[in-house]
Amino acid sequence: QVQLVESGGGLVQPGGSLRLSCATSGRDFSICAMGWYRQAPGKQRELVAAITRGGSTNYADSIKGRFTISRVNAKNTVYLQMSSLKPEDTAVYYCNARCINTYWGQGTQVTVSS
Repeated sequence: QVQLVESGGGLVQPGGSLRLSCATSGRDFSICAMGWYRQAPGKQRELVAAITRGGSTNYADSIKGRFTISRVNAKNTVYLQMSSLKPEDTAVYYCNARCINTYWGQGTQVTVSS
C-alpha cells in the first residue's frame, strides 16, 4: 500500500507562487511514475504535470512555462513549483502515483485570488 500526503496549498494573489509537496510512503517510490492533477468546482479532474521514473516530464498546455514538476527519490517526494498563478489555477490539487497500482492523495486546496 502507498500513502500520499500533499502539502503546500493555500491562498495566493494572482502572479504569486506556491510549491506543493507530495510525500509518499509504503513502497519503493522510485519505481512509480508520479503526477499532479487538479479539479476545480464543477469541472473534471485534469492532469497538470507528470514525471516518469527516469525524470521525463510532460505538462498541460495551460500551465506550460509556469509550473515545474520534480522528484527527489531519496526523500520519496514529488514537488510542483507553481509560478505566475492565475485565478483559473484555483482548484484542489491531487498527487498521483502509478506503480503496479494507482494511488491518490487527499488533495490540497490552491486558491488564487486578490
